[in-house]
Amino acid sequence: MSVEGKAKEAAGYVKEELHEHGKSPESQKKAQEGRDLRNEGRVEDGKPPKTTKPGTGH
Repeated sequence: MSVEGKAKEAAGYVKEELHEHGKSPESQKKAQEGRDLRNEGRVEDGKPPKTTKPGTGH
């Protein structure tokens, strides 16, 4: 696992968690950016991207 991949996944997780419950379009956009960053880090580390609905615990 690369350090860069782990950092991207962690940063994406934090950004997603901070904004996923916001109702505004801006908040939802930032949550999606976090998911994208998280998945980018996962792919770099050879893991499959998360495709389940956020907040389902999978």
